[in-house]
Amino acid sequence: MHRSLFLTFAAACFLITQFHAGRAMGEKAQDKEVRNPVLAGTWYPGNPEVLRQTITDYLSKANPSGAEGKVVTVIVPHAGYAYSGQVAAYSYKLLQRTAPKRVFLIGPSHRVGFRGFSVSQFPGYKTPLGVAPVDQDLAKKLLSINPQMKWVPQADHQEHSLEIQIPFLQTVLKDFHIVPIIMGDQDLETCALLAKSLIEVLPNREDTVILASTDLSHFHNDQQARALDGEFIKHVREFAPEALAKAVASGSCEACGAGPTIAAMLAARELGANRSVILNYANSGDVTGDRRQVVGYLSAALLKSP
Repeated sequence: MHRSLFLTFAAACFLITQFHAGRAMGEKAQDKEVRNPVLAGTWYPGNPEVLRQTITDYLSKANPSGAEGKVVTVIVPHAGYAYSGQVAAYSYKLLQRTAPKRVFLIGPSHRVGFRGFSVSQFPGYKTPLGVAPVDQDLAKKLLSINPQMKWVPQADHQEHSLEIQIPFLQTVLKDFHIVPIIMGDQDLETCALLAKSLIEVLPNREDTVILASTDLSHFHNDQQARALDGEFIKHVREFAPEALAKAVASGSCEACGAGPTIAAMLAARELGANRSVILNYANSGDVTGDRRQVVGYLSAALLKSP
């Protein structure tokens, strides 16, 4: 994606945060090393029991059909739960069935501009449901692969694209580690580098899943949004990451996390995934009833089938 185009959509992604004013939670002394939540109580419930029940309710209504095979990658939205939680639940219901032990979380940077990738060095990410541990060995291996791999702590400070996923993971998985990665650049070359790096460090491909975090078009009317999102979804369904990159660069579709999606698709293909399934799609107008300016949400999976 051209950098100017990415910045435009990153700015659009940032605007939606005005509908959910995030607030930082105070750190307890024993939590100083972990990444503390900034969305709890705003984008998702801050009360552990309410949060778990909210996610359980979403999962109970999700039926990800046609997704037989080994799950290699899932594509998940990252808005507030009231808007995209039900769509996200389709991907997480699938992960609940497969129970991976390791999840690479890839999201876009919405607030901080930088080149390359930020690979988190936090030992864990805290939510009201506890601390999700980071696979620090894998994170350090990624840092050693390429100079574009670094840790940019300020990129993680208020970033929502990864945090919003973690309570879902804590609900559907029991024993797992995460490797959080935030993308600065999202052009095809950068996506290919990330895909190659992920494949190089994977210790066990059978118990690892790559999660790409993205919303789709932002603030168009419902008809325009469905046309733009349909183009994005077509390339995901056809398992065509290069075509998707061209479509995003040309403006025929939009996604603030196009880079994470493309990188995950490239890696999945190298890892043997051979089919793509669209699990669910909706936009914010389907929730609010206001179809004048909507945001699109997608759940999809890339599978390795016999």
